[in-house]
Amino acid sequence: MSRRDTGTGTPFTLVAPAVLGVALLILPLAALIGRASWATLWQDVTSPAAVDALRLSVLSGLGATALCLVLGLPLALLMARSGPRVSALLRALVAVPLVLPPMVGGVALLFLFGRTSPVGRLLSDAFAVTLPFTPAAVVLAQAFVALPFLVLAVEGTIRSVGGRYERTAATLGARPWRVLWHVTLPLAAPGIVVGVILCFARAIGEFGATALFAGNAPGVTQTMPLAIYTAFNGAGTGRETAVALSILLLATAVVVLLLVRAWRPGALK
Repeated sequence: MSRRDTGTGTPFTLVAPAVLGVALLILPLAALIGRASWATLWQDVTSPAAVDALRLSVLSGLGATALCLVLGLPLALLMARSGPRVSALLRALVAVPLVLPPMVGGVALLFLFGRTSPVGRLLSDAFAVTLPFTPAAVVLAQAFVALPFLVLAVEGTIRSVGGRYERTAATLGARPWRVLWHVTLPLAAPGIVVGVILCFARAIGEFGATALFAGNAPGVTQTMPLAIYTAFNGAGTGRETAVALSILLLATAVVVLLLVRAWRPGALK
């Protein structure tokens, strides 16, 4: 019996808007790929300005992902093991950067860590540390926007597994840290891997918060998205390099999606 006979098929009138939706997603990317200068693509990607932006993006992305792991795993565990009200409150707070314009996040970080703020003055006076417009600011801005991707992925996995294995280990005499390392984290491994991949992808594609909090200094705080923006405004790297970097980011996103699909629960079974 076909789906149409059972009434579960998609109404034909919805096919046209669905096709237009796919076209809206695919055609701009196809136009981008069509503008690439394939004869000079390798030279464009390996130009000094592009290499600097690529190196900074990768290193800062790795740093932001590591920071999100250190902060995000405990937060995800707390959310998964808290009561409904606390968990809902924490989940709403974690989701704020997802719906907040990144530019607003950059302004907020600048007001928190700027030289005239109490925290900024404390860091400057006590530790001689100034965060804004430094590579550390790039990492912090990327972590701000990428943290929700890791926390929500891990929290969902831990919650779906439940606590029965942990309770069983505890009744057998295992201490909390032993339960965490030998039961909780191995069971949450698929969510951790997916969260890390999504977190890294979001970090290296970050633009708004980085531009406002870290600036756009070539070789210092200029990441790939900022180099692309600068090139299309007539400065810095050429437009061919900007297109090549855009294609490189697109390829990275495709690889990330493939990795996430490969690490879905049950994908390896």
